[in-house]
Amino acid sequence: MSNQDSKKNRGSLPYSVWPAQALAQLEHEGADTLGITLYELMLRAGQAAYEHSQTHWPEAQSWLILCGHGNNGGDGYVVARLAQAAGKQVTLLACEGKKPLPEEAQSARDAWLEAGGEIHAADASWPEKVDLIIDALLGTGINRAPAEPYATLIQQVNRHAAPVLSIDMPSGLSAATGSASGDVVDATHTLSFIALKPGQITGKARDYIGELNYADLGLSAYLSGETAPMARFDACFLSHWLKPRKPTSHKGNQGRLLVVGGDAGTAGAIRMTSEAALRTGSGLVRVLTHKDNIAPILTARPEIMVDELTDERLSEALKWADVIAIGPGLGQRDWGKKALKSVAESEKPMLWDADALNLLAISAEKRQNRIITPHPGEAARLLGIKTSEIESDRLHAAQALANRYGGVVVLKGAGTIIASEAGEMAFADVGNAGMASGGMGDVLSGIIASLMGQKLALFDAACAGCVAHGAAADAVAAKRGTRGMLATDLFDLLWQFVNPEMNQ
Repeated sequence: MSNQDSKKNRGSLPYSVWPAQALAQLEHEGADTLGITLYELMLRAGQAAYEHSQTHWPEAQSWLILCGHGNNGGDGYVVARLAQAAGKQVTLLACEGKKPLPEEAQSARDAWLEAGGEIHAADASWPEKVDLIIDALLGTGINRAPAEPYATLIQQVNRHAAPVLSIDMPSGLSAATGSASGDVVDATHTLSFIALKPGQITGKARDYIGELNYADLGLSAYLSGETAPMARFDACFLSHWLKPRKPTSHKGNQGRLLVVGGDAGTAGAIRMTSEAALRTGSGLVRVLTHKDNIAPILTARPEIMVDELTDERLSEALKWADVIAIGPGLGQRDWGKKALKSVAESEKPMLWDADALNLLAISAEKRQNRIITPHPGEAARLLGIKTSEIESDRLHAAQALANRYGGVVVLKGAGTIIASEAGEMAFADVGNAGMASGGMGDVLSGIIASLMGQKLALFDAACAGCVAHGAAADAVAAKRGTRGMLATDLFDLLWQFVNPEMNQ
């Protein structure tokens, strides 16, 4: 399944995201609000999963249902009973545990047996014909590599050709972080109940979730009154941030952006950042760079004001600018270090990327007027840990960066995370594998810096910039696929997303 196919249903998803550890409380409070028991809530979950299966795979007659020893397995027992009552051929394999089943799951198991259902051991042979697999093994509770017999079952699922519906989470994928420390079910669809979880959006989520769907189980009214601690943003949300311009707008009030970087031989990085800013709507973009880069940049994009980076010009430009972006192509020589030191003395809104972050890791300092945009490797250097540690818990890493360096952090990657020291956290639910190419980060820096100059608050500029960037890449992928995508390909379609009124 392509990234584009997996996203086709995401417009119906809520924008709120809840921590995995909050789910039990949401379930209890939601059930109390509705005046129903937790078992009745489980019946709703099973009904939703059954109806989803019927809608998407109506021809499937032979269903294989895999149940774990928890409430996720309880949902599976409900699905099995409903499918059997509808005339489906149901084979149910269950993993037994050392502890008793939770009360609700035991009730669902008893109801399945009372309806004449059979329970086979986890290592039982699979039917020769399987049209649909229901993954109700581990759900949201996993925080380590799946043990046996779960690991073997997951491997069998992934070798089988039948479509797979994972209930709440693909088994083996962490609902809290999106990390995968062992085998994970490669789902065709995932049906999330009650709330979206971080692990469905960031980390390894895109590799395993498939098409993400959502069922509120009747709790939407209850959840609408709660303030979710995290948000999910996509292209549909751009109109919230980017309003049509007033007819009397002029270049002076659309932001004067200073971009600093581009040591010898790195004209491309600084050019992409500065052009991305113009394409996003900056009124004026001024570049200070190595003298060898001036002619190539002007030849490629004459609308950019380019000059050699000197102490005198930098001092004057810092007074002129509304916003400063530094880092693309900056290098780590004394030339770049000196420029960064001067920029750091300014109190104007600024964005640091690339080598500015590598230099920041050497000499850490905290400030509130800055956005930093590290990829996982840069984030690891900024926190003094391994890249694998960043990827194992991207939410914690993003918040740790915000706490250490202040301002706003954009932790790039699949399911980019935007976090602030104040505790705001959001996911940019856009983008695709075609963005795994050089220059994408330079373009993102220009987009975000441009929106800062257009008077968006730092957190909003970071969110809107990440969404516009990823949405433009998705539009490119929809036309031409992901392989071979260039960072500058985004320029042809970026206008659609920074002018959201054109799509209304």
